[in-house]
Amino acid sequence: MSQFFKRTSQIQVIIALRCIAIIIQLLLILFVNVGLAYQLPWIPLFSVISLEILFTISSYFYHNHVSDKKSSQKAILVQICADIIFLSLLLFFSGGATNAFVSLLLIPIAIAAVTLTPLLLAIVASLAITSYSILLWALPMSVMHGNMQGHFIGMGINFLFSALVVAIVVGKMARSINQQELAIAAYRENLLKQEKVTSLGVASAQVTHQLATPIATVQLLADELSEDFPDNEIILDIQSQLARCRDSLSDFRAMVFDIKEQVIKIANCDDLFVEITDNVRINNPEINLQLVKNNDENSKNITINTDAALIPAIINLINNAIRASKANNSKTLSLTSEVINDNWQFTIRDYGKGFTLKKLKELGVKPVNSEQGFGMAVLLSHASLERLGGKLALTNHQDGGALVTLSIPISST
Repeated sequence: MSQFFKRTSQIQVIIALRCIAIIIQLLLILFVNVGLAYQLPWIPLFSVISLEILFTISSYFYHNHVSDKKSSQKAILVQICADIIFLSLLLFFSGGATNAFVSLLLIPIAIAAVTLTPLLLAIVASLAITSYSILLWALPMSVMHGNMQGHFIGMGINFLFSALVVAIVVGKMARSINQQELAIAAYRENLLKQEKVTSLGVASAQVTHQLATPIATVQLLADELSEDFPDNEIILDIQSQLARCRDSLSDFRAMVFDIKEQVIKIANCDDLFVEITDNVRINNPEINLQLVKNNDENSKNITINTDAALIPAIINLINNAIRASKANNSKTLSLTSEVINDNWQFTIRDYGKGFTLKKLKELGVKPVNSEQGFGMAVLLSHASLERLGGKLALTNHQDGGALVTLSIPISST
């Protein structure tokens, strides 16, 4: 039943069930009056059914054309309580608690157990129990002859027990199933994300392997030129850049090996901050860095768990922030390092145009087309932080620009 209610709008399901119930009610009234020759009060019964039909039509048009398409808890509560009231009125005019269909009051409780929170479920169960109690109380004294009074008291206790069992057991089972489904969905989403990251890693490794050969060839050519022109500054600069490329490829291979072997290291937060800021200054000397650092003495000894992908992931985010600032004619970047609630928080604020609402929903979930390249970097950073138990938050700064906050738990060792 839980899956059925999730595949379509819960309000639509309840309205559809009420339409079926109205048809059955009309057929039963006609059968009892015509087939069994029992004289039921036509006017009160059809008046209640007319109100039920009017309420159903109004609910249908309201929830399809006026209200939000998503079913809210309060709207479902109103629908279920209305069903209890309509059913109670029909039972009142057709025998009350002696009616064979009085146990139908348990159905709204079962529906509420699947769709509503425990508090609202308690309201529905209380209303159903109260309605049944009123039906018992309203029975005429003429039916209380012999031991019938004890029989009706037993019926009341039985309904109370049944209502509590349905509300507690079904409600607990429904919540348990929902939690399992959410856990499975989260696990499946994480697997898909890791598959994307793995695919990107394989592609990067292939590109790196392909780059190694041409770099080695160019290095040989540069060495030959340096022998002919030993003091040429351009050739020396080329050799320096080639050496940097070789070091980067070597670091990349080491990083891939560490990630594959899931190597976790302990790093000092202050040292990480210094390493990151030095990297930014070397590769982007034109950027005006605004640094905010927690200068507490205790923070100097604070460490976190890191892996080989953490710093590259942070550098990617910083490079994207730099591009966003430059695209908005700014060369300023703010970096903040602080410890909050046993977490090391590293904040990157650019002075670009910020994120759109659509981008905020998609970033970190899948690669997103972006002029600043945010999609891929955020996806990789999300995956890296998840392995370390960290989180990545993306927001827009109130004074303009994007705000990226990395939060990693402090190491206990």
